[in-house]
Amino acid sequence: QVQLMESGGGSVQAGGSMRLSCAASGLPNSTYCLAWFRQAPGKDREGIVYILSSDPRIGYDDSVKGRFTITQDRAKNTMDLQMHSLKPEDTAMYYCAARIASNCYYFAARTFNYWGQGTQVSVYS
Repeated sequence: QVQLMESGGGSVQAGGSMRLSCAASGLPNSTYCLAWFRQAPGKDREGIVYILSSDPRIGYDDSVKGRFTITQDRAKNTMDLQMHSLKPEDTAMYYCAARIASNCYYFAARTFNYWGQGTQVSVYS
C-alpha cells in the first residue's frame, strides 16, 4: 500500500524560501509519477510540478517555474520541493501525490491515486 506524508510547511514572509518534503512508502520498483499539488481556499486543486521516477522528466506549471525546484531521492523514497521567492498567492495547502504510470501525461488531480494529508504553506506580505 502506497503511503505519502508531507512535512515542512509553515509561514514565511513574501520573498522568502521554504522546503517541503514528501516521504513515500510502498512505491513499486516500476515507473511512477510523483507530483506536488496545491489547493487554496475556494479554489480547485492544481498541479504545480511533477517528476517521473525513471528518467527523471520534470514539468513545472508556469506559476512556479523558475522559483520552485523538485528533487527526488529514489533510494530514500523522498521527494522535496524547494520554493524560493514565495508570493502571497502561493498560500495554499500543499499535497504530494503519486500514480503508478509510465508517464506524467494528463497532469490532473483526478488521475492520481495516492495522496498525502497535506501541509499548509502561508506567505504573508
